[in-house]
Amino acid sequence: MNLPSQPFDLAIIGAGINGAGIARDAAGRGLSVAILDASDVGGATSSASTKLIHGGLRYLEYYAFGLVRKALAEREVLLDIAPHITWPQPFVLPHAEGMRPVWMLRLGTFLYDHLARREVVPGSARIDLRSERAGRALDTRYRTAFRYWDGWVDDARLVVENLKDAAARGATVLPRTPVARAERVDGLWQLTLADGRSIAAHRLINAAGPWAEDVARKVMRLNDAPPLRLVQGSHIVTRRVHLGRDAFMLQQPDGRIIFIIPYEQDYSLIGTTEGDVQRPEDAKVSDAEVEYLLSAANRYLARPLTPDDVVHRFVGVRPLILESGKDDKETTRDYRLVEHPGLDAMTIVGGKITTYRVLAEDVMARIAPKSKSWTGKVPLPGGAIDRAKGEHGQAAFKRWLDQLQAREANYDPRLVKRLAMTIGAPAAELLAGGLGRNLGGVFEAELDYFKAQEWAQSSADVLWRRTKLGLHLDAAAQAEVARWFGETPADVREIPAGHRFARPGVD
Repeated sequence: MNLPSQPFDLAIIGAGINGAGIARDAAGRGLSVAILDASDVGGATSSASTKLIHGGLRYLEYYAFGLVRKALAEREVLLDIAPHITWPQPFVLPHAEGMRPVWMLRLGTFLYDHLARREVVPGSARIDLRSERAGRALDTRYRTAFRYWDGWVDDARLVVENLKDAAARGATVLPRTPVARAERVDGLWQLTLADGRSIAAHRLINAAGPWAEDVARKVMRLNDAPPLRLVQGSHIVTRRVHLGRDAFMLQQPDGRIIFIIPYEQDYSLIGTTEGDVQRPEDAKVSDAEVEYLLSAANRYLARPLTPDDVVHRFVGVRPLILESGKDDKETTRDYRLVEHPGLDAMTIVGGKITTYRVLAEDVMARIAPKSKSWTGKVPLPGGAIDRAKGEHGQAAFKRWLDQLQAREANYDPRLVKRLAMTIGAPAAELLAGGLGRNLGGVFEAELDYFKAQEWAQSSADVLWRRTKLGLHLDAAAQAEVARWFGETPADVREIPAGHRFARPGVD
């Protein structure tokens, strides 16, 4: 790809959710933007989260009311602008003897209901597990619970959707493009890329997530790099725990919270652990963490899980603000924008996927204060479907999907739904044009689309980030996808999202 010789207004190192959100917002305000990442877009932490858009019910214990209120308000925004990859998700929080008392659970869920306006997310309620479908999955000693609501999101696709919109508005997106050096020359940032090319920019943003401190020190050569606390969060995917819609939020004797979330129709997602790591590259799901997560789930389940039920595991590293004297449960998940004085540069520290859009608006308020915010009202590309006046994105998407399935009655409705809940609005054109050869559950037209429109360059990009088909396709089908990308098909299941990280600065 030929790069422009003229300086960009803004260069961003790191194409995770924060970088992608900033790129979209800035491009929509008329800035020329380049965003670079040494790996796939959303290839690290932003594809290895617990996949929730939530306020963080447990953060109320630490009086983080501002963070929770901000995140709850964003929950409604994201459900509206990305309805194809988000939906309201009910959670059941059982009362357990010896842990938080019933009155505290009720107070917490009451506050959660009222800290921010709710439009599509229902309120909480006390439930009797003996008469609820969700109770069938739990040991009979658990009788009382509270059902509250949050949101679910396909995290990797949220990154891609933001970058597609940024690119449509003129941004240059450069995945697998490590930055070897960034230095100030004659009032501009000169970025030397690992492949020998270079670009210039008036302003530089370091959004490298877990690598932000390294990029600031080693790539940008700055001595005021903010210190980070890197916390590893491991997840396992198991056989489906129960058939209902509910997820579970399970208290543990050590004070932690574990989630069990319905996942990819046939599975349950269980997470997460929290443990410090020195480098992002050191993160991996240990057998001890798998045992911890299974034990945490089995403390509640009527039918215990065993290691044989684990079909997949992945890990993400959260770049948290280093706060002296606070443990991993107390350390804030809020973000901080660290400006490097006199250099037209900023490093992003911390944050959570739910508040990425607010973070981007805060960045733009600093670097383009006269421009107007816009991202909260404009759907992401996949959610750009016709809406009636005043209609919420969730309702509009359900109506649109029903119409699409009726119009494309020659296709299996499950396939239509899968495509619609992956790429959203472009699924209509893809289906109308024909999907081509079936490679065992994925079609050639899909692969063409992911490569041409979404920067996919490998089978892992498609099987574990653009989709989660790595959980569903057999070995022969996965080998076909690998061959399509010109890869050796052996052991493609061994490259799941979040297992192997590349450094966003220097590869």
